[in-house]
Amino acid sequence: MGAVAVPGRASAYLGTRSEEQDRGYHWSDYARRGPADDEERLDLSLVEFYEAYDAIELWFDPHPNHQLQLIWLLDHFRSHPKTAAKLVFRLVDFDLLGAREEELRRFEVFDLPVTEAELNTASRSWQAYCSPTPEACFDLLSSNLSALPLLRPALVELLEELPSGGTGLGATEMRLLEMLAWGFANTNPLFHLRTIRGTRIFGEWEIGYLLDGLAFGPKPAVAGLDEELRTLARENLRDRHGAYLRSRLSLTEFGKAIVAHKEDFSRHNPIDRWWGGTHLTNDNLWRWNPALIKPSRRQSERGVR
Repeated sequence: MGAVAVPGRASAYLGTRSEEQDRGYHWSDYARRGPADDEERLDLSLVEFYEAYDAIELWFDPHPNHQLQLIWLLDHFRSHPKTAAKLVFRLVDFDLLGAREEELRRFEVFDLPVTEAELNTASRSWQAYCSPTPEACFDLLSSNLSALPLLRPALVELLEELPSGGTGLGATEMRLLEMLAWGFANTNPLFHLRTIRGTRIFGEWEIGYLLDGLAFGPKPAVAGLDEELRTLARENLRDRHGAYLRSRLSLTEFGKAIVAHKEDFSRHNPIDRWWGGTHLTNDNLWRWNPALIKPSRRQSERGVR
């Protein structure tokens, strides 16, 4: 969740492609190929590419990561008023990526103009997400977000991925442990049974990285994750996929205690990850309970056992 909030990453992604830019780090790498004249312009910045068009439609559904992309883009376009004036916002309340073309005709689509209200709400929300603490995002929940009606529930889902006040784990990590407690032993259900898992923030590979953290720390909560994953690079998706398929998972006694809310994962294991612009560590462990909890001095002094 934090990669797009890294200073300079967003501007480079939407800017003119540089010779040093790897594939996957420029907006055009994910654009559907169109007419030949468009092909020749795909190295331009997104704003320059849009100069040839009279109207620009933005389609977004309620998924939290899609709402993050929305506020990121609107914050970017706010600095380009000529482009912003061309924007039309298509708001849908269903899974846009999972819908087939014939289904799209049956769903209701809300057309909203992009005005100063949408641009301002998106900008302050994006700046809040990029802040070095989650406080600004938490404060957004008590502010007027009506210009972007799907943003508030998305922010709540994002905040729930902060470490819990009781277990030291985010919502997805806890759900993975709970699914193991129910008897799921293979990684495929953990990755793909989204309805049972009930969380939507992380994709398949990110969930795999969460499992790595739960299984390979000083005091693991998960047993049975293939040992090869300790040394495989994250970019080696083919071998990682095979290792996940070979794994047969179960809870350790420590994992069972966490599921029972009798143990705190962060008291025994290092925490080092990003939530937006917030670097979460054992010494800077912002929590959610379901209210925001600041890092405590005693927590910092205690550290990792």
